[in-house]
Amino acid sequence: MLIKNPKFEISVMNKSQYPKNNLPEIVLAGKSNVGKSSFVNAMINRKSLARTSSAPGKTRQLNFYNMDNKFYFVDLPGYGYSEMSKAEQKKVGDATESYLKSRKNINLIILLVDIRHKPSENDKMMMEYIKSTGKHYIVITSKADKIAKTKVQSYVDDISKELEVDEDLIFGFSAETKFNVDTIWKVIEESLYCE
Repeated sequence: MLIKNPKFEISVMNKSQYPKNNLPEIVLAGKSNVGKSSFVNAMINRKSLARTSSAPGKTRQLNFYNMDNKFYFVDLPGYGYSEMSKAEQKKVGDATESYLKSRKNINLIILLVDIRHKPSENDKMMMEYIKSTGKHYIVITSKADKIAKTKVQSYVDDISKELEVDEDLIFGFSAETKFNVDTIWKVIEESLYCE
């Protein structure tokens, strides 16, 4: 899919602020610093539409990125960031849960996990929650460029087992090398045109 004029539209924390135009939404979930912003930038071939940070815990609101008025990428706040206060963690968690439960135009949820590490307990909890929503989902194992090419598939297979996800729903990915960008676009496009 060619995106010509992507733009950051709004950061929100409650339902009253969600966009009202009913565009389909592709949701990005994952722990802090897993590479959600880098994923958005790589998919649309931009360097800095989504702001990346070397420090985790920067995304504390739901960020809506408008893709040519075709759909939104919705970047959820990262989880598992220990330096966020308990009160702030609860606020962010409640905003995320409220969005995932109430939003009708979510077409696909993408869980990003770091290919180099076993899924954390938080990753497993998020995966279970995503499954419980009944919405379409896939898993993307980010940072595939950080390991040998010959090992990528075995790492993906291990994560698939850990998260109990079918192998056709999990993909290796690298924002650096654009590995699997075209494949993931196909999945996104299919999700946009299915009920």
